[in-house]
Amino acid sequence: MNLSLYSIAAFIVMDTDGHRVMAKYYRPKHNPLLQPLPDTKQLTTLKEQKAFEKGLWEKTKKPGGDVIIYDSYLALYKHSLDLIFYLIGPQSENELMLSAALNAYLDAISMLLRNQVEKRSVLENLDIVVLCLDETIDDGIILETDSSAIASRVSRPRVETSEMMLNEQSIMNAYQTVKERMQRGFGPF
Repeated sequence: MNLSLYSIAAFIVMDTDGHRVMAKYYRPKHNPLLQPLPDTKQLTTLKEQKAFEKGLWEKTKKPGGDVIIYDSYLALYKHSLDLIFYLIGPQSENELMLSAALNAYLDAISMLLRNQVEKRSVLENLDIVVLCLDETIDDGIILETDSSAIASRVSRPRVETSEMMLNEQSIMNAYQTVKERMQRGFGPF
């Protein structure tokens, strides 16, 4: 029975051509459940990760499924236009919990990118995409499964018009004061 909070081994985003767009591998040393079996890939070096990703992409490049067991890992994936999002966990992990985390992340990204979840917009807004991932998963632990909460923590604060008007007015007042003093000469302030 898996009683550990560490339930995510990796989060990978690949394009439909099999190229890595973004990847984050989690490897807590104190959790034996996230350590692969001796006959599987360790996923610690870039070469091992690329080989794992290539094989995973070969198995999942066609839309249709959403869960597979690959190389003794449980892999959940979702297709989105020209991207594939993967959530990788130990084979013994609860599929529903991983699915809830993946769906919450994708819904939050969709909200933040205004329903334009495609390679170009993801790369242009990579800071938001990574922050969203960090708000969803931290060191292999699922932190949040509510997409609205994730999006609200990541969204950029909007400048209120009253603040902007006040700042512009303050700058104009300062400019007028300096202008008047310049016209009068540099007398006593």
